[in-house]
Amino acid sequence: MIKLATAVEEAGGEDTRAGVVDGRKISSYNRSMRRRPDTLLPIEVSILAAGVDLRRDGATTFYGFSIAKEIREREGARRLTAHGTLYKALDRMKRAGLLASCWEDPLVAARERRPRRRLYEVTSAGEQALAKAQAERPRPTPRPAEGLAGL
Repeated sequence: MIKLATAVEEAGGEDTRAGVVDGRKISSYNRSMRRRPDTLLPIEVSILAAGVDLRRDGATTFYGFSIAKEIREREGARRLTAHGTLYKALDRMKRAGLLASCWEDPLVAARERRPRRRLYEVTSAGEQALAKAQAERPRPTPRPAEGLAGL
């Protein structure tokens, strides 16, 4: 792929073949993707907000599928967040210190006859990042009344 990408750059920067992916330009393939410092992606804001709400409701930790369901309910989505998107975001947030994680007790999983879950919780840094993101989020502007009824 690197040879192809180099050849494409030398040929003017575009590859017109269908199905060709330049891994350097897609964030999930490019670990060195640049982001503005101290900014959160929308999925990260959703994860933190849902995690804080779950804690407020009494759940001290959450796992991937539970947070996906919570986000779906909060945002009125028809489908769950994609597995790859969610778990990459959880890992990225853990490495950034926004989440802490540990494996659940294997006896609990064995008793319930299922695989162990990785449990997450929002850290104080995660709470601060969420508060900052929510404060900086642009507020929707009210729409004017439709029609000419007020004239």
